[in-house]
Amino acid sequence: MAGRAPRVRRARPLGRSLRFAIVAARFNERITQRLVNGALQVFRSARLPGDAVEVHWVPGSFELPQAAQHLATTGRYAGIVCVGVVIRGQTPHFELVAREAAAGIREVALTTGVPATFGVVTALSEEQAWARAGGEVANRGEEAAEAALAMAEWIDRLRHDATTVRPAKSARAELRAPLSGHPRLLRPRGTR
Repeated sequence: MAGRAPRVRRARPLGRSLRFAIVAARFNERITQRLVNGALQVFRSARLPGDAVEVHWVPGSFELPQAAQHLATTGRYAGIVCVGVVIRGQTPHFELVAREAAAGIREVALTTGVPATFGVVTALSEEQAWARAGGEVANRGEEAAEAALAMAEWIDRLRHDATTVRPAKSARAELRAPLSGHPRLLRPRGTR
C-alpha cells in the first residue's frame, strides 16, 4: 500500500465497554514498538480508557494470526490490531512470512467475526520499514488501529440497528419502502 490511509470519521463516540487488543511481533522489535505506540495513540485519541487496550507480544509476524485467534475466541475484544515488521532478506522467507501473516489475520477476522486488522510492515529495507512506522510514509500501527475502531463501530451499529428496526411485514412492503415519496417510481401498473 502506498501513501497514507484516509482518516476515519467517527459517527458517534465508541461505547465505553469496548475493549481492544494489540498483538505485536518481537522480531524487529524497535520498529514494531513504534507501530504499537502509534496504535495506542489512536486508542487514546478515541478516548478509550487505558485499561480498554491490552498489548500482547509474540515472537514474530508468523505467530500473529495464532495469537489473534486465541484472543478473538475469548469474546473479550471488539477488535484486534496485529502489528509487526517483515524485511526482505536474500531468501524467499520474507514472502512466505508476509503472505501467511496476512492470510492468517484475514482468516481470524472471517472465522470469528472479530475485526483483526493488518498493521504488518512488509518492506524491502530497514529504511522503508522505519518510514512506515511513523516516518515520512505514515504509521501502519495507527492505520490498523483506526481500521479496528472503524470496524468495531460498524459492527456495533449493525447489531444495534438489527435490534431496533422491525422487519417489514412483507417483501412487497419492503420493496416499496425505499421508493415512498418518489412519484415517478410509484406509478400504477399500465401507466406511462
